[in-house]
Amino acid sequence: MKRKFLAVIIMSSAISVLAPIDIYAENEKDEADKMIQAGMTFTVPQGKQLIAKAVAQMPIVKAALKNGIVIVCKGTTNTYIAEELLGRSIQPGTLVSGKITPANSSNPFKNVEPMSEVVILKGEYKPQMTLTDALQQLQPGDVVIKGANALDYENKTAGVLIGAPDGGTTGKILPYIVASKAHLVIPIGLEKQIAADVVQVQLKMRQPMETLKGVPSMFLLTGHIVTEIEALNILADVEAFQAAAGGIEGAEGSAWLVARGSRSNVEKALSIAEDIYSKTVKSK
Repeated sequence: MKRKFLAVIIMSSAISVLAPIDIYAENEKDEADKMIQAGMTFTVPQGKQLIAKAVAQMPIVKAALKNGIVIVCKGTTNTYIAEELLGRSIQPGTLVSGKITPANSSNPFKNVEPMSEVVILKGEYKPQMTLTDALQQLQPGDVVIKGANALDYENKTAGVLIGAPDGGTTGKILPYIVASKAHLVIPIGLEKQIAADVVQVQLKMRQPMETLKGVPSMFLLTGHIVTEIEALNILADVEAFQAAAGGIEGAEGSAWLVARGSRSNVEKALSIAEDIYSKTVKSK
């Protein structure tokens, strides 16, 4: 026996066959695509750890690790990054030069043996290669990672305090980075945002005037700025923004962020945060 198919006549006189609709599948798709949000707090050390994980996953860093040079300059956030790239722990203070500490505090790293900048050539750690040697070998696409002391997030500009008459590490690396067209990655926590245009601050700090207590000058840095905001985007593909800051009982200076995206991505961001929370993240 021949079967008859049900057809519907549309106003235009065209004829089409009704197709079954999977309502449950459509609802699941809508749920998966729906944007949700979650809040999370990162203390300063936790923020440094988050940023370090993200920098290690940046495509430009991965490419340089495979085919070129990655230089990790000294710094507290950079210590966490070096640990991620080398896959081992680094004693706090060994990869630090200048530091800001509370007034009248003692040097927490006075008995620590310092180490040189970390140089990785085609994926291999080169502890005997000096910073100068590595800089002289920079090629387009290589990566230099340098932290900063001040962040102007709106203008994506950072500032580095300069006390040494030769410009310190920043004064040494910038000419090579610019000339070689290498990437400059600037990992910097949101706690370092300043309430001013960093360009204007830099100009003021260079003014010759009587100073009662040491006021250094400042270099400006532009490049790939990576804060906790960019870190969440890199690691979990979420849109993040800072909604608040500060706290008590260890949350002083912390960043309170909101992450938005698909359910799976926001849950991934929360999982990354929980993993960091579960560890004792100490200042490096």
